[in-house]
Amino acid sequence: MGETPEHLADRLYSEGCKITTFFRSLTEEQLEQTLYSDGSQWRVRQLMAHFVTTEVALGELIANILAGGGGAPENFDIDAFNERTILPLRDAPLEGLLERFAEGRRASIDLVSCMKETDLSMTGRHPFLGVVSLEEIIKLLYRHNQIHQRDIRRLLHNIPERPE
Repeated sequence: MGETPEHLADRLYSEGCKITTFFRSLTEEQLEQTLYSDGSQWRVRQLMAHFVTTEVALGELIANILAGGGGAPENFDIDAFNERTILPLRDAPLEGLLERFAEGRRASIDLVSCMKETDLSMTGRHPFLGVVSLEEIIKLLYRHNQIHQRDIRRLLHNIPERPE
């Protein structure tokens, strides 16, 4: 095991702050640019909605595995889930999305902070990664956002990539 719950909670906090700062730096025009042209053709704003729904869903997944559950079902369709869950938030104001993201991230941090180091080795099914440890699922909470943020930076070209 490479991490501690405290370190992971700290990373969740710091990366959550970076995402919030990044999205607040975007103009309304940038938020309305199409980021992904497949599926529902998500705009940059809708990616923040995706972060909100993912934060809540992964928190529930982590809680399920901690309680002895197996995680996501084998036949879980992550693409359908993503499309379905952002629909109600599709055109939500950015500030409201950022508040909901912060609430979800605080809940994730609280959950991870209460874990024991041995909990991190518990395994369960993640809808994208397959059967992995809680440590990997928790790391994905912030890495997932970093990957999408990099896509936004590439789209906008005028925002330099931040060092990893």
